[in-house]
Amino acid sequence: MTNLLLKLFVNNYRDPKDPTVRNAIGSLSGAVGIGCNVLLFLGKLLVGTLTGSVAITADALNNLSDATGSIVTLAGFKLAGKPADEGHPYGHARFEYLSGLAVAALVIVIGFELAKSSVEKILNPAPVEFTLAAAGVLIGSIAVKLWMCLFNTKMGRYIGSTTLAATAADSRNDCIATGAVLLASLIERFSGVPVDGWMGLGVALFILWSGGNLAKETISPLLGENANPELRQQIVDYIAVQPKVLGYHDLMVHDYGPGQRFATLHVEMDRSEDPLDCHELIDDMERECLRSHNVHLVIHYDPVITDDPELTRLKELCAGLLRQRDSRLTLHDFRMVQGKRHMNLIFDVALPSDLQGQEKDIRKTIEDHLNAMGTAIYHVIITFDNAAFN
Repeated sequence: MTNLLLKLFVNNYRDPKDPTVRNAIGSLSGAVGIGCNVLLFLGKLLVGTLTGSVAITADALNNLSDATGSIVTLAGFKLAGKPADEGHPYGHARFEYLSGLAVAALVIVIGFELAKSSVEKILNPAPVEFTLAAAGVLIGSIAVKLWMCLFNTKMGRYIGSTTLAATAADSRNDCIATGAVLLASLIERFSGVPVDGWMGLGVALFILWSGGNLAKETISPLLGENANPELRQQIVDYIAVQPKVLGYHDLMVHDYGPGQRFATLHVEMDRSEDPLDCHELIDDMERECLRSHNVHLVIHYDPVITDDPELTRLKELCAGLLRQRDSRLTLHDFRMVQGKRHMNLIFDVALPSDLQGQEKDIRKTIEDHLNAMGTAIYHVIITFDNAAFN
């Protein structure tokens, strides 16, 4: 069924990296969600009204919120596909994240309303009429939601969409919630114990929990989370094996939404190399990262000295002192400036977040060790970088 829908409604669907294909698949998912959830809402609302089950009615409203969420998802993918303009030169791809946040807000609101209705049913219980029609609607709902879960999971992985992955998780949760409603109906039918309100409350709490997780997942990229580790590794693996590249550091990836990622990176090359040749190599690397990873990469060229034995000795000594302090500490951009009475050693250190606050002690430890050798007077000048970018 999934492949059939792709063939019917998405042109060139075999190229998921194409932004047009990505938006078309997201829109298809939204349309499928609207259709399925509206049908489930109408069926459950009818059965819940006829049987007097607040749990079934609650589950119907949950499907209505899912349909509204699918509308928001559909609109989000449509808006995310808008091209860059003068006011938004980085494009509009973050609309996908905003649509996910709106869905989370809708889910949370519905969860509160359902919790309120369920508490009222607990305080004022009323008998629930169990019918085969009710059981059939609930079982059918579980089957439809299970298919939607599998559909959105496949589509989410295919285009790398956290929004569709969250939609798939929501459908999975609905299967569990609807199963709980069916269980409540059976318990009341065969035992007479009034558990409908309690089960409705459980469904409401489950919806609130799901909405909170969804909000967390969509807020994180909007706040500026770290780049996907796999993407970072792909970039540095490619850069590390390029000709003339001696080292790299300060990789920063800025996410403006799926398909709109911009990055900067410092690359070290021997200062004796032809600058024009280095510039051409850097251009080639930037183009390849855009082609292979859809990342707009800007590389900063760092010429390094490789033919000064004293600089190399001091650099290795400082690097060793850092490793003794903590194996995660690394340095780059090492320079040596000789004065009349002392020597300045200037370099950057990648500092893990849990070592923040120890900068002065790290610098003093290195400086004291160097000066204890008695060969010269050293002043150590360190710029501490965030290790997450190195």
